Amino acid sequence: MFFIYSILTNILFLLSPLIIVFRIFQEKEDINRFKEKYCIYSKKNFQKTIWFHAVSVGELMSIIPIVNRLEKNKKIKKIIITSSTISSAKIFKRQKFKKTIHKYFPLDTNFLTKKFINFWKPQIAIFVDSEIWPNMIKNLKRNQIPIILLNARFTKSSFRKWLFVKNFAKEIFGKISIALPQNTETKKYLKILGIKKIFPAGNIKYYGEKSLLSRKNLELFRKFKKFKVLCAGSTHDTEEILISKLHIELKKYLPNLLTVIIPRHIDRSENIINALDKFKLSVVKHSTIQKIPKKTDIYLVDTFGETKNFYNLSNVAFLGGSIVRHGGQNPLEAVRLGNYIINGPNIGNFTEIYDYLKINKISYTTSKILKMRDIVLLKINKKLPFSKRKKIFDNGNKILDNNLRIIEKYIQ
Repeated sequence: MFFIYSILTNILFLLSPLIIVFRIFQEKEDINRFKEKYCIYSKKNFQKTIWFHAVSVGELMSIIPIVNRLEKNKKIKKIIITSSTISSAKIFKRQKFKKTIHKYFPLDTNFLTKKFINFWKPQIAIFVDSEIWPNMIKNLKRNQIPIILLNARFTKSSFRKWLFVKNFAKEIFGKISIALPQNTETKKYLKILGIKKIFPAGNIKYYGEKSLLSRKNLELFRKFKKFKVLCAGSTHDTEEILISKLHIELKKYLPNLLTVIIPRHIDRSENIINALDKFKLSVVKHSTIQKIPKKTDIYLVDTFGETKNFYNLSNVAFLGGSIVRHGGQNPLEAVRLGNYIINGPNIGNFTEIYDYLKINKISYTTSKILKMRDIVLLKINKKLPFSKRKKIFDNGNKILDNNLRIIEKYIQ
């Protein structure tokens, strides 16, 4: 099966220049850095590294607390984080790391993965979430480099896909040194797929800094002080339509309502504005940095990395990816900043988190606009009590410490 996979990746490699040019025109590739995907670098590397691979924004954000802690370890000289998206590279730029650099993950061919390993000399490779790249894993194992699958998450559907190539899956997963799954369902799947050492350490996305509570964007507070704010975070295609209908319904009761929409992918911003045109709603884009007219209905956040600033303004937040068949987005940032959560029924990516929130009467699951309206009207004037948020902060610290302890043991 590895032979067939190698043929397919080599074909993709031959086609990749055309694909990358097309993606550059779509602004999905960085014209100044796409060479990194072919392991072409401007500077030589002379140090051994600790390597994390986090495919995109969510995964990268989840490991920032771990990288911050590891940077304080004097024995660690260099950390490299790879990812695959422009958005994650932009988020990385905002961090104030001293030992840590960012590069794009190479194409998963046998030749390029060998070149990557020889160049960066990782002493340990840490893959975040469900990132499995067969050629890279094979060559890491050949070089006797330990592989950790951190915050591992596999849904039933992704597990079933691996079962179609069960022998190939066992060959790959059997090379992973240790897995730290975020839930019991994933632990069961990883055991079947062939990982021998599995230590459930909890979902590191539970972690959040308490200092966030005191960090308020005063400029935004002044801009929004005349409005009642409803946040719709990490929305996907068509979910903005639902939120617009909810906004229209709520305006009957809350004339000063302003709905903040934070799309999961900001490159959809113009499409969202065009879709909302038929509702005759007044839309202001965050990037215009203008005053918000009183008649504004929708405030569209079309910039990266500012979600927490807007959750600080609201008491109720709708979490996207839960109406469409995506599996939901992580609601904990909104909760930590004092929001009650409204979500649709498709939350399989974060089942245990949503179960916890539901038991504690923090989240409400519905796809019906009138029910959403009633929840917003009930909660929009009430900040989530800090006693409930504190449990999440404390649990997050414990989970982070568990993961760090195991990672540092391997690094030692």
